[in-house]
Amino acid sequence: MNVLLINGSPHEKGCTYTALAEIAAELEKNGVEAEILHVGKGPVGGCVACGGCAGKGKCVFDDAVNVAIEKAKTADGFIFGSPVHYASASGSATGFLDRLFYAGGANLQFKPGAAIASARRAGTTATIDQLQKYFTISNMPIVASQYWPMVHGKTPEEVKQDAEGMQTMRQLARNMAWMLKCIEAGRKAGVALSEGILKEGEPAVKRYKEFLSMGGSAYPLDELRHAGVDLATPAPVDAALEKFERILDDAEATLAKLQ
Repeated sequence: MNVLLINGSPHEKGCTYTALAEIAAELEKNGVEAEILHVGKGPVGGCVACGGCAGKGKCVFDDAVNVAIEKAKTADGFIFGSPVHYASASGSATGFLDRLFYAGGANLQFKPGAAIASARRAGTTATIDQLQKYFTISNMPIVASQYWPMVHGKTPEEVKQDAEGMQTMRQLARNMAWMLKCIEAGRKAGVALSEGILKEGEPAVKRYKEFLSMGGSAYPLDELRHAGVDLATPAPVDAALEKFERILDDAEATLAKLQ
């Protein structure tokens, strides 16, 4: 599992980076790889509505946006950070994200996203609201923290002194890791359930219907065990890996026929 963090500040190692670095470190502690991508120090233009990205999956302006689009293909989650400029996200962050979602939004859909803001004093909630709108139009679940995800300070050193803000960043990272692990567990359980139905037939179908009818009346792990999937053992993971290996073998065989 890996998360792509995008630093929307013109300062590569400034206040926004300090907050994102705190998140990245906590993600790593929770077994999730993290990478921080900087939008760049120069001006980042917005979308010019040329339509050149249609069918290509990338922007006609070949800059850091296309780098992010490519990385988004394999990323499992995203965290966008921006400084507050006039009670909104920076121009660089806005232009970058407009083009990222318009040209490469398919690579982000159905993956968790989070937004953070950095400010000397105010405008943070408006900035977070702006950034989260990219998620809500793109089928992306939003990851929250125990408080609004913002840090305060005029310099990186002052941001580090914002104890509550930094704690909010760490909790955001833990929540992101938790959601990613839940999604991964669901995938593994889903593979095991479907494989069980294909192998056993009606008995597995009956267990699956009973599982659905339980409707959360029991602990989730117990409900899955009733359906024949025990996530406390390696079996569901093994089933998912075996299916993935079969898919790869089929793909390789198909390619060999085409050559």
